[in-house]
Amino acid sequence: MKDTVLTFELDVSSPLEISALCSAHVPRFVEAAHERGADAVILDLEDSVPQDQKGESRRRLSASVAKVGRRGSYVLIRVNHGLRALAADLNAAVMAGVDALVLPKTDSAAWVSEIANAVIGTRTRKKSCAGSNPVLCSDRDPGSIAKFSAIASAHPRMVAMALGPEDFSASVGGAPELDLLLTPNLSVLFAARAAGLLPLGFIGSIGEFSDDDRVREAATHARRLGFAGALATHPAQVAIFNEAFSPNPQELEWARRVLAAEKDATAQGRSAFAMDGKMVDPPVLRRAREITAADSGAKLAV
Repeated sequence: MKDTVLTFELDVSSPLEISALCSAHVPRFVEAAHERGADAVILDLEDSVPQDQKGESRRRLSASVAKVGRRGSYVLIRVNHGLRALAADLNAAVMAGVDALVLPKTDSAAWVSEIANAVIGTRTRKKSCAGSNPVLCSDRDPGSIAKFSAIASAHPRMVAMALGPEDFSASVGGAPELDLLLTPNLSVLFAARAAGLLPLGFIGSIGEFSDDDRVREAATHARRLGFAGALATHPAQVAIFNEAFSPNPQELEWARRVLAAEKDATAQGRSAFAMDGKMVDPPVLRRAREITAADSGAKLAV
């Protein structure tokens, strides 16, 4: 249903913006991943890695983690869903330098809890990995929609949720387009926000990278809806996502004026006031603070 990420030392209070997916079995991709400009790099051991190359990808994982994280990006690992492959992935991925695990095809809250506990057990056995274990989920199965809220609250180490649009669309026999993906994406958004998680994604195909305007429009729309960031499957998407999920100069100017006006209103004993012909009250002030906070430079893109 979705990809769950178990993270070790991610700052959950930071905006999660752009995460770049990198196939762990392709050396040239691994070598260049740190240059993409993403807040985080996801080393993939799952769908993009052929079955006969998964073992070697695990053996090289420690070196790959060091390479993709050399410029300070968060490093996440997307593991496999099958129990045998998952066990091997956890044994390889729970190490110093790995900030999170992305768990695919998560279909229940119980599954999230089991994997989170397994990670804790692996850390204890290895006696070498400090930190906590937040989780990022990516839903792929229409049968999971009714479980989104439970999954979002499945474990205190959950950090984010996202929809897998290609898998979800294929599972219902449809195409990854707005009409089909709006409802499940909003379901992820609502469940994530209600649980205090970061909602990731945009409404459209994650495979679209050649049409810059289309990618930018989808990402900008997602931010307006309330999404905190997106998962990039191609290097060409990263710069676009970084721009789209960051406040523009007009938004920053508005937010700063709102917060400046708040000081005057507070001095006069008012919690609500008018600016530019519109009412400004606590929800508007919250949005202004979030916009200025997003410009602080503290980002996390996966």
